[in-house]
Amino acid sequence: MAQAPPVRSASLPAQIPLRDILPWAVFALVIGMLLIYFVGAEQGATSLFGGNIIHEFTHDGRHLLGFPCH
Repeated sequence: MAQAPPVRSASLPAQIPLRDILPWAVFALVIGMLLIYFVGAEQGATSLFGGNIIHEFTHDGRHLLGFPCH
């Protein structure tokens, strides 16, 4: 007579407390806001850095996200 395979119980994922996630979420938000600034607004009169290097570096991303630049 064949034996039935052992029954495996479903394991639940470990829960991470909010106080451990919050600093990383704030960090990701700040980095995201900086990226949006550099892609969307870093040009012309509002430029923090001189020259066109930031504009040229983010040029394709600017068009991809729908920001006008020309």
